[in-house]
Amino acid sequence: METRPLGKTGIDLTLLTYGASSLGGEFRNVDVAEALRSVNVAIDSGMNLIDTSPYYGRGQSEVLLGHVLPDIPRDSYYLCTKLGRYAPKHFDFSAKRVEESIDLSLERMRVDHLDIVLCHDLEFVEMSQIVEETIPAIRREIEKGKVRFVGVSGYPMKTFEYVLANAEIDCLLTYNHYTLQNDMALSLVPPCEEQGVGLMNAAPFSARLLTSAPLPEWHKATPFVREVAAKAAKHCADAGSDIAKLALQYSIANPAFATCVTGSANPNRVAQWVEWSNEPIDETLLKETLAILEPIHNWFYVECLPENSEVPTVAVD
Repeated sequence: METRPLGKTGIDLTLLTYGASSLGGEFRNVDVAEALRSVNVAIDSGMNLIDTSPYYGRGQSEVLLGHVLPDIPRDSYYLCTKLGRYAPKHFDFSAKRVEESIDLSLERMRVDHLDIVLCHDLEFVEMSQIVEETIPAIRREIEKGKVRFVGVSGYPMKTFEYVLANAEIDCLLTYNHYTLQNDMALSLVPPCEEQGVGLMNAAPFSARLLTSAPLPEWHKATPFVREVAAKAAKHCADAGSDIAKLALQYSIANPAFATCVTGSANPNRVAQWVEWSNEPIDETLLKETLAILEPIHNWFYVECLPENSEVPTVAVD
């Protein structure tokens, strides 16, 4: 699989990264044997980064990875986990918790070091703490040899802009913001390139919005957003394709993003994504689909501390 450099880290990541959130049963109940096999399929297919968090399944994702990672040569993959968010409303970015969280992640996954540690969903806390306390605490763990690189992950662009302006990080992970429907993450490309920060993308399907699957009740898309997305999905189906395929191919095409994180506890689904990544994108269908999605281009939801979010500019009821 093609690789791209992650900023100045010296790491080259494959276009696709295995996202292990599904191992935590975040979206559905999982078959443990299938879930573990999906990790092997990802690695065997060439993916070289696994992304997880203690938040996923409240530790379940890391625990399951601990059942499979010891059997995979440690030098054949990179491992990224997060810290700071541990339950829907439980956040702790204190220096004390940083050390505890990293040690627990190492124990759960049965590895001796983490390649990347990200501050998870930082938009829910006061940003100054991330810059003044959390990132320096992770740097101290880097000095101990437990971690190699530090970064942040979240949803609002505003949080990344703050961190890039006020701290030194190695990488960042944005999700739902470089898809067929939303390309706001492009604003991060110039500052990341200028500072040598590795830019990673996640969630090319925008939590199923850009698939043919029914949207879950918890999805934050408005009725109009759902209607337009469904129209785009139908157009792709009528053309003999799948909007999910187009969405994946679109999200990995831009070389400004080192990798695209997407995950499933279904090994067949993982294998399908790898196949799609090796096929050429249908430029005509892409142009037509983008035109259909134009009325909801760059729609996003707001769920964070008020001071940490942009004001929506796309009014769709």
